Amino acid sequence: MLTKKAKYGLKAMVYLAGFEPGRTALVADIATANQIPKKFLDAILGELRNAGFVHSKKGKGGGYTLARPAEEIRVGAVIRVLDGPLAPIQCASRTVYRRCDDCEDEERCTVRLVMVEARDAIANVLDNRTLAQMRALGDGAEPREAAPALGEN
Repeated sequence: MLTKKAKYGLKAMVYLAGFEPGRTALVADIATANQIPKKFLDAILGELRNAGFVHSKKGKGGGYTLARPAEEIRVGAVIRVLDGPLAPIQCASRTVYRRCDDCEDEERCTVRLVMVEARDAIANVLDNRTLAQMRALGDGAEPREAAPALGEN
């Protein structure tokens, strides 16, 4: 299940995706517009900054802006930074794989096989959606197919 941390982080990123490149938004404005506790949002944006998804400026004209165009930021990447792997169990994970202690035959483990399928399905959606596409969904626009070179909305 997606945590509030990742949900709020995605909301903030989609909000920033609505701004012209380079234009900043204050944490207080992002928090108010998305009904996110400001202190929690500060911590989330700090993690996203450390991961290279947003830039921050202090002082007059300061705030947060996306570090890259919204068309280049994949939803799955944001979720992984904030929540960790997409897999429901570790033996199904590609990034933090760990064998289960109670599994005798991993290749035939029915729980693992279904969880790998679930992970692949989730990753297929989240890794093929961009922030720009999420924003378009909220604006009522038809989502575009994800492609290596995505254009503007």
